[in-house]
Amino acid sequence: MSVALPDAERVYAELVRQLEPLVTPETGMVGIQTGGAWVAERLHRDLGLVVPLGTLNISFYRDDYASSGLHANVRPSQIPFDVNGRRLLLVDDVLFTGRTVRGAMNELFDYGRPESIGLVVLVDRGGRQLPICAQIVGATLAVPAGAKLDLRRDGAGRLSLHLEPGG
Repeated sequence: MSVALPDAERVYAELVRQLEPLVTPETGMVGIQTGGAWVAERLHRDLGLVVPLGTLNISFYRDDYASSGLHANVRPSQIPFDVNGRRLLLVDDVLFTGRTVRGAMNELFDYGRPESIGLVVLVDRGGRQLPICAQIVGATLAVPAGAKLDLRRDGAGRLSLHLEPGG
């Protein structure tokens, strides 16, 4: 399978460039575990947001929970701020079917009613099964059917994209 993958660090820099004029220090940011939380941690720091960073574990909100179960190394959700009336940025690494984002929004509304939710993704690979789109996208990439696009983070926090057969 030969797909030229973009450099994840360059794609990340593109996200920062797009977000800088849109955020205020009071913007709330929530990363979807695991890869989305990695991207959100860096964005939160690099954009100088004041509101503490939130993370979501959407395992219980997935529509395939009965078949996939709970993954062993996922931490619980933490939203350390009031979401009511706040502009939120929901961050994920790869947007594919839209089902992860749907689960994340369901969980966010358990915490309150935000003013708005903007979706930020490192990579949009297409293949939507639900009518969900990101407002901020670092890169759009055509990924072969059946392949999995995976974000990895090394010990220094550098991001990289990998294509895996299957998935």
